[in-house]
Amino acid sequence: MEDDDESETLSSVLAELHSSLRRHDGDFPLSEPSILGLQSLLDAAASGDAAFALWDLLAARGLPASALLRPLSASMDVSAPRLSLLAGRVYLSLLLSPSSPLYSLFNPLVFLSLLRSLRPRRTLKPLPSLSDASDAALPQASHDAPAPRRSARKRKPGRSTGSASTSVDQISDLSSLLPRVLELLDSVLCRVRLDNTPDAVKSLVETVAEILSSSSGHQRLPDLCFRVLYRIVSKPEHGDQTTLAVEVLRSLTPMILSPAKSASRASALGFVTEKMVPLAQKNDAVKKALVYLPRFLITKAPEKSELRACAVDSITVIVRAMKQEDQIRFTEYVVKMTQGKPQLRLLAVDLILALLTSLPDPLGVKESGQEFNDKAWGLNCLQALVQRCSDLSPGIRARALTNTAQLLGILTGDSGNSAHLWELIGISNVDFSELLWRRCQDDKAVVRKAALLLITKSTTIMRRPLDDLLLRTLSSACSDPLVTIRKAAVAALSEACRVCPDDRVIPEWLHAVPRLIVDNESSIQQDCENLFLELVFDKISQAAKINFGKDATDLESLLPKGILRLFEGICDSEVAPCVRKICSSLGKKERIKMSVASSLQNIITASESVWLGSSKPIEKWTAPPGTWQLLSEVSLFTPKAVEWEFLHHHWHLLDKINLEDQGKNSEEGDQSSFMWAGDRVHLLHTISNVSLELPPEPAIELACNLLDRLKNFSMNLSEVDAHVKALKTLCKRKATKAEEGDLLILKWVHQLLSKALEILNSYISEASELGNINSFLTPPQNSRKKGKRDVSLLKSALQAVTAVFTVGSLILVCPSADLQGIVPVLHTIITSGNSEPKPRKLAGSTVSFKEVAPTLYIQSWVTMGKICLVDDKLAKHYIPLFVQELEKSDSAALRNNIMVAMTDFCVRYTSLVDCYMHKITIALRDPCEVVRRQTFILLSQLLQRDYVKWKGVLFLRFLLSLVDESEKIRHLADFLFGNILKAKAPLLAYNSFIEAIFFLNDCSAHSAHVESQGGQHARSCLFTIRGNDAKSRSQRMHIYVSLLKQMAPEHLLATSAKLCAEILAAASDGLLNIDDVAGLSVLQDALEILACKEMRIHPSRGSDSSEIDDDGGESAGSVVHAARGRVVTQVAKKNLIQIAVPVFIELKQLLQSKNSPLSGCLMECLRILLKDYKNEIDEILVADKQLQKELLYDIQKYETAKARSTVAEAIANVQRSESYCSPNGRSSTGMYSKVSEKLGTEGKIASAVADAAARAKVRSVLKEANQNLPTPPLRSMSVPKLKSMGNGGLTVSDRPTHILESLRRRQSFDSDEEK
Repeated sequence: MEDDDESETLSSVLAELHSSLRRHDGDFPLSEPSILGLQSLLDAAASGDAAFALWDLLAARGLPASALLRPLSASMDVSAPRLSLLAGRVYLSLLLSPSSPLYSLFNPLVFLSLLRSLRPRRTLKPLPSLSDASDAALPQASHDAPAPRRSARKRKPGRSTGSASTSVDQISDLSSLLPRVLELLDSVLCRVRLDNTPDAVKSLVETVAEILSSSSGHQRLPDLCFRVLYRIVSKPEHGDQTTLAVEVLRSLTPMILSPAKSASRASALGFVTEKMVPLAQKNDAVKKALVYLPRFLITKAPEKSELRACAVDSITVIVRAMKQEDQIRFTEYVVKMTQGKPQLRLLAVDLILALLTSLPDPLGVKESGQEFNDKAWGLNCLQALVQRCSDLSPGIRARALTNTAQLLGILTGDSGNSAHLWELIGISNVDFSELLWRRCQDDKAVVRKAALLLITKSTTIMRRPLDDLLLRTLSSACSDPLVTIRKAAVAALSEACRVCPDDRVIPEWLHAVPRLIVDNESSIQQDCENLFLELVFDKISQAAKINFGKDATDLESLLPKGILRLFEGICDSEVAPCVRKICSSLGKKERIKMSVASSLQNIITASESVWLGSSKPIEKWTAPPGTWQLLSEVSLFTPKAVEWEFLHHHWHLLDKINLEDQGKNSEEGDQSSFMWAGDRVHLLHTISNVSLELPPEPAIELACNLLDRLKNFSMNLSEVDAHVKALKTLCKRKATKAEEGDLLILKWVHQLLSKALEILNSYISEASELGNINSFLTPPQNSRKKGKRDVSLLKSALQAVTAVFTVGSLILVCPSADLQGIVPVLHTIITSGNSEPKPRKLAGSTVSFKEVAPTLYIQSWVTMGKICLVDDKLAKHYIPLFVQELEKSDSAALRNNIMVAMTDFCVRYTSLVDCYMHKITIALRDPCEVVRRQTFILLSQLLQRDYVKWKGVLFLRFLLSLVDESEKIRHLADFLFGNILKAKAPLLAYNSFIEAIFFLNDCSAHSAHVESQGGQHARSCLFTIRGNDAKSRSQRMHIYVSLLKQMAPEHLLATSAKLCAEILAAASDGLLNIDDVAGLSVLQDALEILACKEMRIHPSRGSDSSEIDDDGGESAGSVVHAARGRVVTQVAKKNLIQIAVPVFIELKQLLQSKNSPLSGCLMECLRILLKDYKNEIDEILVADKQLQKELLYDIQKYETAKARSTVAEAIANVQRSESYCSPNGRSSTGMYSKVSEKLGTEGKIASAVADAAARAKVRSVLKEANQNLPTPPLRSMSVPKLKSMGNGGLTVSDRPTHILESLRRRQSFDSDEEK
């Protein structure tokens, strides 16, 4: 039966073949039953079950074996994927069948048809859902229902009936059929030769690559495809193996460069490293192609950052599998890439990091036995990486810095590398510290952030201190407007403090990091707290475990390194408030450990023991500066950790020393006495904090002691507040009821006020009496000769000062106290020496306390301010007096104190102080720097808390702080305008910009400026920078630039329009008098503003673009900003053509008619504005042809000069790099070719390079002609002597001067453009 079936199948196939040859010339495809039957016969013959008789039957009928090719080719070309694959399988099976005429059957055209049938778009379709298949079949069924039934014979075999004809079962069949065809194809490649058909080989590789890229979800297909590709490359019968390997590797490039999560990428890399690399090691022809694969991948690497990272990883995997000599050659190629185009330089920077971290022994340490190998390939890579840290592109600079930081961290894992790492960092002939400093000053935020990261890493790894310049740079970077920069700077400076806590690093850290506790960003506040906890509190806690022996002589050697310097820095007046806030925040979060308080007590006790152990007097001993201060802050949250015996001992010790020093004059006291006073203050604060933990009897004794000291009115002023607050705390916490505590406080407050009033009345009477006596003396008594009365008056004055200060402290503690007798006395003191009315009983006092007792005079104003804070009726009467004294006082200390009082008044009585704000802001231009800085800080706080509004002249007067003489004030102003104001009032700079120009130039042409002056012209001159000198223009320009940096692109565009309309147009219309110095300065400022680079509209300006990495990657935000930038650019061009250019033309004509010196400034401004539209200048300046020609000439001249400077700089860089080469490696021609390759072949650049080369050639020729002989001195030259013509002849002086001048003048052969 089987023989009969086989015969019947063969007969059917031959009949169909004969019919096709007879009617259709063999181009008619075979039917599916015939193909399936033929395949079954071929399978049986292949398995040996039956002999294949087709060839004998074809010969019997006179048909060649090639007669099967055309029908099979037609079957493979049909649109039905199943039929085409079946035909392809039959064709491949025929080639593999026993005794097949291989050379007759293999035909390149038929082979191409086979490859077309394998295309994945036909064979690898996704599996549709059942509903989709049924939905697709329904319309076909409804459409075919009414149609008459057609005969199957009339339908051409193999023609598709529609998209729904491919069912789910068919697609599943295709997925299993394609692997079988690929298996047969792999077997066929072992029997046939493709060396004569290069197109067929290329098509085969492309087809297999397409199948690979579409084989996701198919398990067997990738392996089969790689088998086919390997068969193509490994068989020399298929052609030149180098060419074949190139084709195969090129086809795999898209998969190798695909995203990291792609399965095809992993399989492609596995094929290259596991198959191609071993083959290349045995076959030099394949190796030629493989070694160039990484370079080819570099040319195809995408620009986006994520895909570029995947490309770098793929290249590294391939290079890692190569031999060492091939790896070294590739690294040399990567080093050369660092001198190429920006995209190649960026990729090279990433590749250097990958190669240095993945390849073994990059620095040659292991080869040379732990010695530094200066010929290692990694050395060149590291040198190129460091050089890219100064690249022209900011993205490359940032990437190079970041990669260098990562490289340092990875290389130091090897002890051999870390031993020479600092030496390796300096291989690029550049000071590493200077490089870091320059990058920290970079314009781009991403570069600054990368530089700070590199500083952090290098500090951690090298364990070496930073230089002073870099430390100051890090400190200033902690105030950068960008959050990421501040975070990076804090991390870098903290790492330096962690590694090298010396006398240089700790002060910078204390002045930069703790103040960030008030930063607007909560994450920075958290970092500040964590760092203070680690670097201060944790280090202090270590002292709790130290056992201080009695024989210790040096306290510093027993404590952790730098801890005493930390204590000393905490005492700084600028650091102490920040430390107080940090301690408060940490204490509220319960993060302060009790061991901190215990350690501080241990340190103070050990300090005393070491002092006494050295046989020194206890009167001269002081605790380490800052220890008592820090203990007073910590004890509030750890009261149980502070021991009463410790407090009691030191209180009696400090009180004893104080009693001994009371009889001494303050001028005779040494530094230790002042430190004792400060320690007593902090000790009292500590006692107040732990008052609840004190035993009852010691607490009562201490309260009585404090009250007695207050009644004496003889202590240091800094101690008064501490005594009053401590006494109040003890009374409140030890009272059984709150009312009892209040009554007790009110009782001793009245006692102290009565005693203070007696002292003040006594002093005023005594001073008045002495003043009356001195007024009758002729001549007046010499102030240097002091009698007993004068000494007594001096002691009374000191006691009166303490009494006045104590009154101020008491009124804040007990606002309900009766001040009926105190206020008239204070009024007499602060109004003495003027015509103010005085109380009757003090009317006889004519003494000016401002001259007699200036300290009492100042303290009386301070105390009166405190009284006004608790009495609103009194404040209404005295606030005008405070403002008046602020304006006319010649004492900087008094002005500073009144400024503080006015700030408190503004918070307490906002409406009363608001009308005096224009007078208060005059203190911003105070001659004393301390007053200016204090005023700036206080007003800034009020503005942030909205007690004061940015209105009137306030904003304009604040602008002058940007150019203040004090660097500290300038720094504060930059932070205010660049960080706080930008977030709180983003439109303020834009709205006030034009008015600021008129205000700073003191020009009254602007209506808003006239209103803002409000008749205060004399005082407003303090806030102007009038003048046309270089310094004034520079200061004004600095202010303008600071404001422009706060504006978004649309605001810059509107500002440029307002400048044209309100200044340039006003000048051309005569509304702005340019004959006046102020009007001329306003016009010049406007032109310079329009020409400055900050006025250029960048799409990323308004979106904190500095926070975004510059080296690639697109997001939805970047797309929006790009679209926004295009719109703004188009509007800017329209604004330039319709508004600016007509105004410029009119203004140019006016300036030329007046021969104004601003004509050149106007032309320079117009050149800068139009340089981006130089191809459209003919259309833009169609109304003024002369201006058009002048601008084109200026632009051409500028570009020529710029090209020359660029070429000169490039030549200098090349010469500098070649200076380290051997003389044989230097070449003048090669140098200029390198410059041309680096700068490109743009017209002006090429011309400048050619000119430079020509000049060098001329110099070399002249040098060679002179044979390197120097020019002889003038005295050795043969000079013709002139005869003296005394007998009526002409002397030398008789010759015309213009002839002599023409002989001296050297002729210049440079063109006008070169001058």
